[in-house]
Amino acid sequence: MPRLGFRRSLPSLSLMPLLVLFVAVGAAGKGDGGLRFQREGGTFKVLQVADMHYADGRSTRCRDVLPTQRAGCSDLNTTAFLYRLLRAEDPDLVVFTGDNIFGENSTDAAKSMDAAIAPAIAMKLPWAAVLGNHDQEGTLSREGVMRHLVGMKNTLARFNPQGVEIDGYGNYNLEVAGVEGTLLANKSVLNMYFLDSGDYSTVPSIHGYGWIKASQEAWFRQTSSSLQQNYTGGQPRQKEPAPGLAYFHIPLPEFNNFTASNFTGVKQEKGISSASINSGFFNTMVEAGDVKAAFVGHDHLNDFCGKLTGIQLCYAGGFGYHAYGMAGWSRRARVVSVQLEKAASGEWQGVKSEVQLERLDDQHLTTIDSEVLWKRSSNS
Repeated sequence: MPRLGFRRSLPSLSLMPLLVLFVAVGAAGKGDGGLRFQREGGTFKVLQVADMHYADGRSTRCRDVLPTQRAGCSDLNTTAFLYRLLRAEDPDLVVFTGDNIFGENSTDAAKSMDAAIAPAIAMKLPWAAVLGNHDQEGTLSREGVMRHLVGMKNTLARFNPQGVEIDGYGNYNLEVAGVEGTLLANKSVLNMYFLDSGDYSTVPSIHGYGWIKASQEAWFRQTSSSLQQNYTGGQPRQKEPAPGLAYFHIPLPEFNNFTASNFTGVKQEKGISSASINSGFFNTMVEAGDVKAAFVGHDHLNDFCGKLTGIQLCYAGGFGYHAYGMAGWSRRARVVSVQLEKAASGEWQGVKSEVQLERLDDQHLTTIDSEVLWKRSSNS
């Protein structure tokens, strides 16, 4: 994966806002923002970071940590965890899935967002982001937060699709091209969808959290259909659509369908904090047929993945130290590694499988709950 050259050194955490180095992402190929599968290994790795709840850095104290961790614990622990993880995983894309900052406790929302995302920028990694329900509670409106995000360095986030009337801010898709020099070098072999799941209901008779609206579902259907037609219709023609991954903040009501017997990970929250109505987006994804997994944040003490009607529904688990958590339960992040099929000729082809795992912020960045999310059938 391409990097622009300066040494990856860890800046002094106390000076983080002053030492962020801004560089442009080098284009690697036909995928959006240069996203492309690596020739060596035929992989594409995505790191999901959920609920950093970043505020004012050193002066913002940690929540829900052990007594032995309290002294000096602050937002800078979140920064340190992110640096460790980026170095260990070296992802092809970092995805921040909302509540990136905790607006209510932030003196300056723009500066808080800069500090929260700083490690990905300093290490010259491409990244994308969606909004949660707390990002806009400070000095920037929801629109203002998204406009700031799309103006930051190395970002692949988009404000909204051009020429489309759509609810929310930060609805967009990214395409990941096949390996350079192969027959699929100019095709998107992995499609990624990012949606604004809202913050809180604006309908007086409906209480609770927001949801993905009809205009967003219409955009998703059209985008998915177009991508599938391009993949299966254009040369070289493919038998099945390229797989897709979806990222948003607030879980869908369908996350309630799992018990300890049919998921991997833990479910520790009293309930699933979805909207109080079901807008039908899960059914829309099922009907579209290409999304194999959807990833959310929001409920910090859940980190499970469960499969429903062919789609894996996955929580990341809480990442940030200013976010609520549970003392003794490590902050964590989700890693998804997508693997290409290799032909008898040795040429990389379309996606073969998607494997996920969780990394914990402990002494060894422990890996847990590794499993195959999706695998192409042998007769495809």
